[in-house]
Amino acid sequence: MSIAMTPVINMTNSTQAPYASHPSALEEFSQKYGRVHGYVAAVICIWGIVANIANIVVLTRKNLVSATNTILTWLAVADLLTMSSYFPVSLHFYIMRAPDLQFPQTPSIHWSHFMLFHINFTVLCHTIAIWLTIVLAIFRYLFICYPTMGMTLCSMYRAKLAILAVYISTAIICIPNYLSTKITSMQSDDNETIYSLDATTPLVNRINFWFQAMLIKLIPCGLLTILTILLIHAMHKANQRRMKLKSQGKMNESDRAREHNRTTAMLLAVVGLFLLTELPQGILTLCNTFIADFFERIYWHLGDLLDIMALLNNSVNFVLYCSMSSQFRDTFVEIFCGCCPKRPGWLKVKAVHIKSNGTQV
Repeated sequence: MSIAMTPVINMTNSTQAPYASHPSALEEFSQKYGRVHGYVAAVICIWGIVANIANIVVLTRKNLVSATNTILTWLAVADLLTMSSYFPVSLHFYIMRAPDLQFPQTPSIHWSHFMLFHINFTVLCHTIAIWLTIVLAIFRYLFICYPTMGMTLCSMYRAKLAILAVYISTAIICIPNYLSTKITSMQSDDNETIYSLDATTPLVNRINFWFQAMLIKLIPCGLLTILTILLIHAMHKANQRRMKLKSQGKMNESDRAREHNRTTAMLLAVVGLFLLTELPQGILTLCNTFIADFFERIYWHLGDLLDIMALLNNSVNFVLYCSMSSQFRDTFVEIFCGCCPKRPGWLKVKAVHIKSNGTQV
């Protein structure tokens, strides 16, 4: 549990919510799913790493260079880094973990240091991805609503500036998270040193919680909800304009408008998936703030499931691009399949008729 759970992972010394003598159905589900979570996460991470590398390679081709694709490229970079960090964690802290140890306990100080790095790094990368998705939605909305000024408002320069601002500001926002966790040690029954993670001080942990609850969960969820509604409304109006152009016989303009609508639909799917992933976490974070013992009874037991939802969201964009963008699909085939030798086929033969005077027909 690192992507979804980091804001509150340090609230208990053992970092494992204690189970009651008669565990609830949610606790039983958490225990059963926890046994396979590492395997599921590892498979998704392998796929996601390959898929995001393909996204970066394709989106940076000359024929696909644009402000929107630049944002999508750096979104793929953030997703790639998240999954690259989560993969070794799924191996060591889930698949290879000793049955008598609780997450994230480990007998290795080196792995404990990596885990400390991981929970900070994944939150940083995942937050960057969330805010880049918001920037993407804003750019597309401006492009649809102001078609004459779209190229200026959504220029390459402004896209790069927005990306840089997101990366730098997110690194600053996450400073409380860097300071909220420390490595602790304890002796096991066989006198072996076991390392784990714990909160540094209650004050820092509380500040970190509110920073992440507001700037990583609640505010982004609110913005994504508003932007999703605005994009759907803008797409509806754009489709009405396209139908009007078609009825007037302006087929070229209608075809261009249809292509823009398909691009918008693809980006709306990207935004919608982020909202589908982040909104439940935002609601749970809000409940954790105002309901006593909500973290121990509910939130903790959903941590692995929320992480899998986040990992799936980080890995599915490649499928969206291939299914909804013919330009992306054609470029991908040209790059990764163009080097494959073509199968031999029949030679094309052109029939030529010769007149009696010797000339061809």
